[in-house]
Amino acid sequence: MKKIILFAVLLICCFAFTPAPTYQIALMKYGGGGDWYANLETSLPNLIKFCNDNLRTNINPEQAIVEAGSPDIFNYPLVHITGHGNILFNSHETENLRNYLIGGGFLEISDNYGIDKFIRPQMKRVFPELDFIELPFSHPIYHQKYDFANGLPKVHEHDGTTAQGFGLIYQGRLICFYDYECDLGDGWESYEVHKDSPDTHQKALKMGANIIQYVLMGGENSVKN
Repeated sequence: MKKIILFAVLLICCFAFTPAPTYQIALMKYGGGGDWYANLETSLPNLIKFCNDNLRTNINPEQAIVEAGSPDIFNYPLVHITGHGNILFNSHETENLRNYLIGGGFLEISDNYGIDKFIRPQMKRVFPELDFIELPFSHPIYHQKYDFANGLPKVHEHDGTTAQGFGLIYQGRLICFYDYECDLGDGWESYEVHKDSPDTHQKALKMGANIIQYVLMGGENSVKN
């Protein structure tokens, strides 16, 4: 009986001192008819698990879903957006997203083949004074836990051109990272979705982990470990 009671006490203590998830990251739901849900099932959940296992982060394993105009967006240090088609932010969403990014939030955009001609004008509405610039391979986002000396890995062929990483920089801070002709979001998906090779899947997860580490652990000041 004493052993049973002791076990019960230990079990309670384990749950009592298990830290609650520190962060939650979100997938953006947007209007305009595009498929914001393109990678809904496994993409971010796989990346979150990879980061918790390899970066010792404590991210909630469940992704959140958030709209650009929602006050809830300020609860998430990073919001991910993807899809193939049209994206439309109304005036309220434009203002809210701008305030979120200026206030310390981060947007990661993944080109799922077809998003480019829609996302660029929408982000120009959010930041009329900024243009996407291609980040040099020396940028810290490529050199966090994992080293990508040549920039983004190529995940899916799309138009067969080189993968590029673009950024929006506001007052010296990178507030948005856009992977173009790369498709990190697809690369994070489980094997049965796109049947990517293990090497491609790992490269995509590692680059995604670099983005998470850059955002959560101090950007330029974060170090490999």
